[in-house]
Amino acid sequence: MSSTTTHTQGLEIGIYTLGDHIPHPLTGERISQEQRINEIIRFGIEAEQAGLDLFCVGESHQSYFISQAHTIILGAIAQATSKIKLASASTIISTADPVRIFEDFATLDLVSKGRMEIIAGRASRVGLFDLLGYDVRDYEKLYEEKFELLRLINNEMIVNWQGEFRPPLENASILPRPYQNRKLPIWRAVGGHRASAIQAGRQGAPIFLAHLTGPVDLHLANINAYREALNENGYNSQDFPIATAGMFYAAETSQKARQEAYPFISKGFMFSNGQTFPKRAFAQSEKLNDILNIGSSQEIIEKILYQYESFGISRYIAQIDFGGVPFENLMNNLEFLASDILPAIRRYTKQKVSDQIEPDQHETFKEQVQLLTQEEN
Repeated sequence: MSSTTTHTQGLEIGIYTLGDHIPHPLTGERISQEQRINEIIRFGIEAEQAGLDLFCVGESHQSYFISQAHTIILGAIAQATSKIKLASASTIISTADPVRIFEDFATLDLVSKGRMEIIAGRASRVGLFDLLGYDVRDYEKLYEEKFELLRLINNEMIVNWQGEFRPPLENASILPRPYQNRKLPIWRAVGGHRASAIQAGRQGAPIFLAHLTGPVDLHLANINAYREALNENGYNSQDFPIATAGMFYAAETSQKARQEAYPFISKGFMFSNGQTFPKRAFAQSEKLNDILNIGSSQEIIEKILYQYESFGISRYIAQIDFGGVPFENLMNNLEFLASDILPAIRRYTKQKVSDQIEPDQHETFKEQVQLLTQEEN
């Protein structure tokens, strides 16, 4: 089923990192903390040079990750760049003070001259709650209360508020105010839970969906539920941007891409989730309707555009470095993005083509994509 959203601005393409700091799956070597942090900063700078639209750094408080202080890393990238949009991916608001979050990101927005965004998440790994002194039994209530307060601070110059998990605010002026129209773009991070997508629709919040595995149709159900909730609560769903994010790896051939990517992805799952990535599930990535964007440049172009048409998204964010992919490989991926993938996707998505192609017709879809994108050369 093709999207009902009209695509006129083109699809934004970005990169996100969670700061993986994992031993190399083949050699067992692990680079220093200093090197890894500086590589993330360099990655953001190179992403701008490659012409990407967005670079995101997520917050993760666990072993084998290095981006706990993600706002500081974003600040370094903001100072060293001038065009690329920057965002968290995500900021764990459940265990932080929304006042402080707003102060930090408004300051980053001033440093970057209006390029900063917040993607507000709830923590996929709950060890963070003990670390920072919160009760994991309040998992849902903490997130919902703090997300609402963060949005209130963003929208109001003077804040009066009372809740359960922090002292009340009375005639509070939260400063500084952001560079961009005194407001920050704030996205709600959504995983695989339908309830979270529906709640975002009720709130009228744009969503950032992290997709790990599975067919496109599985994830489309959450997007449809989100749009239905928007419409049912008085919003026009076509006015709300949707971003999706997932694993990405490009190489000269599809076979080479999968051979290179699998050891890192599998090892990354072992360190972060306690089990390797199943080879059978990974093998499905060769299919057009599988969510993993791994393969040759042309294969990835077709897969991203298939997701674009199916979901009606305005932004796709690639996770290239999952599992500790070496910096040299990241630069190779950026080269494929800059030289092959970005030009083709931008040509396609800036045309009104959603009424012309049905993604369910896989072979027809691939033929049309090849025809439209090869005209670029």
